[in-house]
Amino acid sequence: MKLHLLDEAFRIRWIRRVGYRAKGEAVALEEKQHQTTSGQIAYWTSRIPDQDAPWLVFLPGLTADHRLFDKQIEYFEDKANMLVWDAPNHGASRPFELGWSLDDKARWLKEILDGEGVDQPILIGQSMGGYVSQMFMDMFPGAAAGFISVDSCPLQRRYYATWELAALKHMKSMYLSIPWKALVKIGSNGVSTSTYGRCLMREMMLDYDKREYCELAAHGYDVLANAVEANRPYRIDCPWLLICGTKDAAGSAKRYDRAWEKHTGNKINWIDGAGHNSNCDSPDEVNALIESFVRTLKSA
Repeated sequence: MKLHLLDEAFRIRWIRRVGYRAKGEAVALEEKQHQTTSGQIAYWTSRIPDQDAPWLVFLPGLTADHRLFDKQIEYFEDKANMLVWDAPNHGASRPFELGWSLDDKARWLKEILDGEGVDQPILIGQSMGGYVSQMFMDMFPGAAAGFISVDSCPLQRRYYATWELAALKHMKSMYLSIPWKALVKIGSNGVSTSTYGRCLMREMMLDYDKREYCELAAHGYDVLANAVEANRPYRIDCPWLLICGTKDAAGSAKRYDRAWEKHTGNKINWIDGAGHNSNCDSPDEVNALIESFVRTLKSA
């Protein structure tokens, strides 16, 4: 088992050096930068010749970077136009002033999409990326053709207890109290059930030093609590797909999603055996769900 883990970690580092891979060849993603008053945001795009091809916009979760969607980028290389970013203070989007709100991220995303001429994108947000998607749809009604929530949760105030929101605002000291080696182990094992997913999360975490990671995570939770407390409608005004791993152990994600399903009638697509990063743990199943969803939008 240990040798297998080392082999997987080496493979991930090798892929990172040579770029995305699909069918044995590098995926042609173009790296770009979007300038803001707080720093530069790195993002990558890929276009195919089909003029009717949809735009898939991949938005990773808190502390994860664009590599979180490697398996999706590989699969959809010749099926769709794609855009994936490193959110502010993540990955290549550093240095960046750590003071953004969820509104800021949604606005910067809209600026990037407008600059690329992306119209009616399908937003695919994992965890925090799903919150960014909901804020985007709230701020720019009608701008999205579809939304796919991957192990994310609703933003509406009705779903959260007051004590839960208060707890989200006091995470920094807890994170800092945990030794870095233990925190990396907890963080990587806690979000994935697969060897691939755990090794990938470990690689992404180790791109930070401890304080940077803790401050980023704490700020993200605080931003989430503030967005929920704003008590905005956060209407989803397009078709949407709800995906969650059966072994998602991140906070109360499964409970929130069950409540989301009950309130909206939108059924959860459960990914058996997958954790919080279900697109890494069960990429074939998640890719099939995304592809089927995109197909229904095209035929609508």
